[in-house]
Amino acid sequence: MLDVRRMQVLRAVITTGSVTAAAAHLGYTPSAISQQVAALEKEAGIALLERFGRGVRPTAAGQLLTRHAAIISQHLAEAETALADLRSGRTGRLTIRYFTSVGPTLLAPALARFRHLHPDVIVDPKLNDADDPLPYVQQGTADLAIVVRRRNDESPPGTRAVHLLDDVYQAVLPTGHPLAAQRVIDLTDLAREPWVGSEPPGPCLEPIIDACAAAGFSPNFVARSEDYATAQGFVAAGLGVCLIPRLGLSTRHPGVATRPVRRPEPIRKIHAAVRDTSLAQPALRALVDALLDAGETAARSRRDHGSARTVARPSPAPDAGRIRDET
Repeated sequence: MLDVRRMQVLRAVITTGSVTAAAAHLGYTPSAISQQVAALEKEAGIALLERFGRGVRPTAAGQLLTRHAAIISQHLAEAETALADLRSGRTGRLTIRYFTSVGPTLLAPALARFRHLHPDVIVDPKLNDADDPLPYVQQGTADLAIVVRRRNDESPPGTRAVHLLDDVYQAVLPTGHPLAAQRVIDLTDLAREPWVGSEPPGPCLEPIIDACAAAGFSPNFVARSEDYATAQGFVAAGLGVCLIPRLGLSTRHPGVATRPVRRPEPIRKIHAAVRDTSLAQPALRALVDALLDAGETAARSRRDHGSARTVARPSPAPDAGRIRDET
């Protein structure tokens, strides 16, 4: 196989017109240049230079290799530029896995901000309601996954969870329900009510079950739905009451009323999961920052609507902007 570096030496000899001039241009001795050209001729199996007056000129084979050396040099320069753009976060591709309720209120504003700052980075969001998105991050088929962490969860080796938002659950009642007249509802007030299940088994259902247990009861589910729109429809039809997180209430059914819940207040903790090694990418760090901003905006909106609970913004880390390990 031809040595690319020796091809560049040959190109320097031919463009400068002599071995001595090429040596001065490249910072080598004339002897070293001659040795490199001789080794390249041996690899090529044909003469590449011939004497011409006090200098040298290329043979047909030398001209051919010089043209290819120029093309290789151009391609290397383009590769270095592309790599610098990728390294600086100006270009690249990021794949995101997310679930439905974070799409409109968390992911959409984050992507709008990110694309304004990084217009040449391609972002590929993929909806992932059916299964756990974390393995996609671990396997490298997704750069980031928005997840709800279970209680006492630890990040798998090689991954990091960045807290984005505490998403509180609200009581959803038929508009004519007596409790709808209250500004805030104690969870125990719902103990004797029939319940509509709004969450599938997993990390989003656990805060509801845990909060009800802390209040001294287990909810009596008379109907179940795994999407919030249908759950609200069941409530509006009078089948029961339910709890739905605030992010899941961006579209409100006209036949229901929503009220804050306390004693205790169920909360699901939303995180961005990334690989530790990916945090060296400026584009990914910028995307996480955009999600943190969107989470803070959502939390501020909640506080402005009179919620009793405030959400602290993750403190900055010196090595990764505002990203920190929340394992």
